Amino acid sequence: MKIIKLHSLRKALIFTLFALLFILPNKLYSQHQGDNTQHETEKFQPGPFIFNHIADAYEWHIATFGNFHLSLPLPVIVYSKEKGLNFFMSSKFHHGHVEFKGFKIETNQESEYKGKIVEILADGSVVRPIDISITKNTFALFFSAFLLILIFVSVAKAYKKNKGKAPKGLQSFLEPLIMFVRDDIAKTSIQKNPERYMPFLLSIFFFILLNNLLGLVPFLPGGTNLTGNISITLVLAVFTFIITTFVANKNYWKHIINAPGVPWWLKFPIPLMPFVEILGMFTKPFVLMVRLFANITAGHIIALGFYSLIFIFGEKSIFAGYGISIITVLFTIFMMMLELLVAFIQAYVFTLLSALYFGMATEEHH
Repeated sequence: MKIIKLHSLRKALIFTLFALLFILPNKLYSQHQGDNTQHETEKFQPGPFIFNHIADAYEWHIATFGNFHLSLPLPVIVYSKEKGLNFFMSSKFHHGHVEFKGFKIETNQESEYKGKIVEILADGSVVRPIDISITKNTFALFFSAFLLILIFVSVAKAYKKNKGKAPKGLQSFLEPLIMFVRDDIAKTSIQKNPERYMPFLLSIFFFILLNNLLGLVPFLPGGTNLTGNISITLVLAVFTFIITTFVANKNYWKHIINAPGVPWWLKFPIPLMPFVEILGMFTKPFVLMVRLFANITAGHIIALGFYSLIFIFGEKSIFAGYGISIITVLFTIFMMMLELLVAFIQAYVFTLLSALYFGMATEEHH
């Protein structure tokens, strides 16, 4: 039975590799050729190709077959002074080619509103309405939050039901990660009452880890660049900053305002060291924000950069395109393996640094 399963698994892997090496490059090349039927003289531009894929969007693109784009439309919710509140699906824009109710997705590369919904006024001017649409990143955020709630509610029920028994199923998979966050992150970084911060540390660890992994899945509901969106990493870093500021004790503020052991002439008459310490309060969450954003975005850019080589070489010769596609896909698979490791490392680093900040803010005077 095991031999049959291994044989079936090997056949599936061989078929998948064949599809990646031959079918996918051909589909990508055909898509690129089909999109440029009206602009045959235009050359492939890797910059817009890459950044359009990692940017947010008003629809969830699934696949392209020739000139047909298969996508999941998302709700558009905009408010303007002239038209009031408007609600419709993004399919009304026909992938950004059509106006609807005086609104459109700006496609002008020179516009500051590139890729955003704009309103065309009666005099022909273009303004930005109040936009609270459910974009791809917003939908992915709701989906991941729902999935996390579903997972941990079921695990919590399993603990209550099987109290004192060995964990099983999903519970046995998550328990080592939960114990890792508690024992190797919280307890080693926070001296005073580390359990107090466990809800937040577990939330950000699993939120970042789940969305990092979903970003590596090339089909719905994955493929988003949620943790590579600086707005998301900014909010996570702000949460860490707020908690650090509000739990900080007297000893923490003393080291910021009047650090002991520092020569007086660095504090008076020019408060140089207090200024440096206060600046450090804001640079810590800034580093958290940029590190997660840059590392996750870089992984997507590298993969798409290698896919772009297929188009670049394919414009010279179709044989060159096929030749480079083999190297590209193999290297991309290798990069995806590294990204699995990076997905865990970035969740770990963000959680560890947050715990260290909490520990420094609550450390007692020795």
